[in-house]
Amino acid sequence: MDPERIFEEFPAPAYRGNQQAALGDIQSAFEDGNDVVLVRAPTGSGKSLLARAIAGSARRGTEATPSQATKAYYTTPQVSQLDDVAEDDLLEDLSIIRGKSNYNCILPDETETQVDQAPCARERGYDCSVKHRCPYFSDRAIASNRRIAAMTLAYFMQTAGSDVFRKRDVCVIDEAHGLAEWAEMYATTHLGPRTVPFWEDLRVPSLDGTDDAVDYADALVDQCTTRKDDLLRKGDLTAEEAGERDRLQELISELNWFVEDYRDPHSATTWLVDQSEDDGDSDGEGGESSDPRRSSADQRSAGGPVTIKPMDPERYLQHTVWERGNKFALLSATILNKEAFCRGVGLDPDDVALVDVGHTFPVEHRPLYDVTESKMTYEQRSETLPKVARSIVRIMRKHDDEKGLIHCHSYDIQSRLAERLREFGVGDRIRTHDREHRNADLDAWKASDDDSVFLSVKMEEALDLEGELARWQVLCKAPYPNTRDSRVAHRLEDGQWDWYYRTALRTVIQACGRIVRSPDDYGATYLADSSLLDLFDRARHDVPEWFDEQIRLMDRPDLPEFDPDKAGGRGGAGRSTRGSGTSGGRSGKNDSGSNTTRTSGSGSAGRSSSNSPIADVWDTE
Repeated sequence: MDPERIFEEFPAPAYRGNQQAALGDIQSAFEDGNDVVLVRAPTGSGKSLLARAIAGSARRGTEATPSQATKAYYTTPQVSQLDDVAEDDLLEDLSIIRGKSNYNCILPDETETQVDQAPCARERGYDCSVKHRCPYFSDRAIASNRRIAAMTLAYFMQTAGSDVFRKRDVCVIDEAHGLAEWAEMYATTHLGPRTVPFWEDLRVPSLDGTDDAVDYADALVDQCTTRKDDLLRKGDLTAEEAGERDRLQELISELNWFVEDYRDPHSATTWLVDQSEDDGDSDGEGGESSDPRRSSADQRSAGGPVTIKPMDPERYLQHTVWERGNKFALLSATILNKEAFCRGVGLDPDDVALVDVGHTFPVEHRPLYDVTESKMTYEQRSETLPKVARSIVRIMRKHDDEKGLIHCHSYDIQSRLAERLREFGVGDRIRTHDREHRNADLDAWKASDDDSVFLSVKMEEALDLEGELARWQVLCKAPYPNTRDSRVAHRLEDGQWDWYYRTALRTVIQACGRIVRSPDDYGATYLADSSLLDLFDRARHDVPEWFDEQIRLMDRPDLPEFDPDKAGGRGGAGRSTRGSGTSGGRSGKNDSGSNTTRTSGSGSAGRSSSNSPIADVWDTE
């Protein structure tokens, strides 16, 4: 890497905000000999342009010996962030490669077939006459040879050890604040009817601890290998059989990693094993009762689906990330605590530099407003939620000609809040989404030119609502990690409360950045859960200075009186909205397990959630 080239590699014709100063600090940090530089840059800093400048300073082939790494990687956990890169003319020299499931075969009879299920993946010895024009293999070949290869973090991690994407000189990770959590998610293994192709044929024991899980994983690897070998002996496979073969190989790799890491005395990873109760159903989803092939003793000792989770997977990150480059730049607005972040991803804080980039958005353009009444904890939600709904109606009246976003935190809150708002008579102005069609519904709402209000779940990150796309938003609940998750419970039992509060604060700060995207943009954020105020106090040592300014200036807004008739906005009763009624829909389950109703609406026909931020996880080689 040549840090002196960072400025000349900056792709924009001029600097804005603090970009020039940030590049100088980044250059100095690398020149001081740091292999890893954290760049803490708030929304609107132009992180992608900074990332391009850093990547461009990687060692070039003409400067290297045959054994030295050259070129750079750009990677991000978010598919939407990669989409933004693809659409940015200033970043056109980043060669993007996606997972196979994002490409369709170009053979005449296979144009609707994804590349991972095309004839080359199904038929033994298949010699594709158009492989040189295949969109996936073409993009892969280009990305492997260009100076900067861009990909999702999932694809990047899965290609560790690949002969195509080998170690490079520089690796830039954008939106890196959740690196530890993403690694934990990618390294988690689920064993159940949706993930094990021959689940109905398995006898799953009741596992008593991690040692039992390791022994069972060993045995399951043998079964998966036998099953995969049987498929391979068939030669030509159907698309379904090819998918089963690939899933079996993934399972073998995942289980072997778990077994090897658990038995490695030098590994710092802690493994947790969760097992659902077996209700006797053959498929784990209901239906016929106990398997007649099993004895009554077998049935009594049988267990249900298993989830094997790693905590602080340092060894996994070492293999999939830290061995992939010589120099690293990790960019995010919410790396709140350098030491804690480094410990979570297996880095020594003393070997890592931190560069802070100041916020350039006027604080009066991004105000916080306190509309809290009480807490939205599970125990108090039934009492508090109607009050939150009334506050939202008053906010809707204040912003009667502007689009707004409601961060509901969970589908349970979304469902109950939408029902209450409909009862108040403002249902024509609201839109909701479900798990399956979340991106299609979001796109339809963004494309609308009305003043509708979108009730979202888990959209605190990777969402750009610049300008009139949204002028206000409400945070309904403090986004604390779910204490029913065994990893969260384990950390709290270990006294890691600072982690708990810091994780929630990070999500809040990310959410607050969704509607103010440039120095000239503006938008109001309303806090509806009094637990958010408590969070700011408990996590005060980790609050960035620029966000602390927002907190200090927060006050109670002057809202109009509660009058639903005046909160309906410009739209009319005929507006097409998702979830505006209760008839004609497909029923599903919300977070609490109760039934919700999904109605047909605009912008969703024939669409799926394939562009979810984690949709192409593991779709690689």
